[in-house]
Amino acid sequence: MYNFDVVPNRKGTNSIKWDRVSQFGGDHLLPMWIADMDFAVAPAIVEALHKKADQAVFGYTFLSDDYYNAVIHWMKTRHNFDVAKEEIVYIPGVVPALDFAVQAFCQPGDDVLVEVPVYGPFYSMIKKNGCNIIETPLKNDNEYYTFDFEDLERKITDKTKIFMLCSPHNPSGRVWKREELEQLAAICEKHNLLVVSDEIHNDLIVEGEHIVFATLNEWTAAHTITCTAPTKTFNLASVLVSNIIIKDEELRKQFKDRMAAAHTSSASCFVEPILVAAYNEGAAWLDELMVYVKGNRDYLCDFIAKNIPEITVQPMEGTYLAWLNCEKLGMHGDELKAFIAQKCGLAMNNGSFFGEKWDGYCRMNLACTRETVKKGCELLLEGIKTLRK
Repeated sequence: MYNFDVVPNRKGTNSIKWDRVSQFGGDHLLPMWIADMDFAVAPAIVEALHKKADQAVFGYTFLSDDYYNAVIHWMKTRHNFDVAKEEIVYIPGVVPALDFAVQAFCQPGDDVLVEVPVYGPFYSMIKKNGCNIIETPLKNDNEYYTFDFEDLERKITDKTKIFMLCSPHNPSGRVWKREELEQLAAICEKHNLLVVSDEIHNDLIVEGEHIVFATLNEWTAAHTITCTAPTKTFNLASVLVSNIIIKDEELRKQFKDRMAAAHTSSASCFVEPILVAAYNEGAAWLDELMVYVKGNRDYLCDFIAKNIPEITVQPMEGTYLAWLNCEKLGMHGDELKAFIAQKCGLAMNNGSFFGEKWDGYCRMNLACTRETVKKGCELLLEGIKTLRK
């Protein structure tokens, strides 16, 4: 029904992905970096946006029951997550939510435990609030990442207040299995850790099933800050809408108090119609999208396995972001980033964004046409051929 082989021309539209690609070394580079899609959003979202724009007044707006009911229905039908209206806290983005969570539940000098590698703002939101980043590296079995539970528990002290979880995992693309999350939950309960769970990629599942951490048992329900959003799911990054689900009343009050101090609870008048259209009418679009993304993933993994032994990649289970181990190229950080740009003609996120130890990796965005993926693979191969001479 939806044609993902045809996409809008994003050049000249103030697109960060396309119009700021020069920061990698030139406007000619093929952008496969920042995590947004090249695909047009679901038609129902465009229709809802037009309808709201036609009202021609964009004053202060509150979120109605239509908004909350859409969130409640989506969480129940897509994730078997029972949510009440009062448990939903609107906030402009998940990253600010990570910030407020650290502010609300930690004091400067406290420890926040994080599985690494992980999305860059995890580090910065902890650090900016004067807390200590305690890293527990994931085990890496040929690019298949799992928790190192012994190391994780060994890192917990009386100063540890929060475990910050990324689920599905960015950048590896792992979709954590129930038994993995249950073992993690048992450790967090034993040590009375609050879990801040970034689940912004929860709808972007290629294989397996996303398990909402808060749904594991009564303890996780009462001790989890669940960060969700339609933005990654429906390509709405600039809309600035996220829903933080906090079941415990006291935790929710503490979190909202921090928000109130920063005056971040007001939503754009476009937020409600866009979210309602996405959650109430966008399911079919999303289902077809993930079939297409899986095809992109399979093409990339097959191409690399057959043509580029210098790079290792595991098929991602979730997100639309492939995690490429380029360490055999013998380059790291800025040198690797420059090689990918200058010799391959590609713009990709360097792994250092996800932790200094992963500066021999790159992250490739596959939320683009199949033709773009094919072109990106060919460019990567041509660049690496220059190293083989």
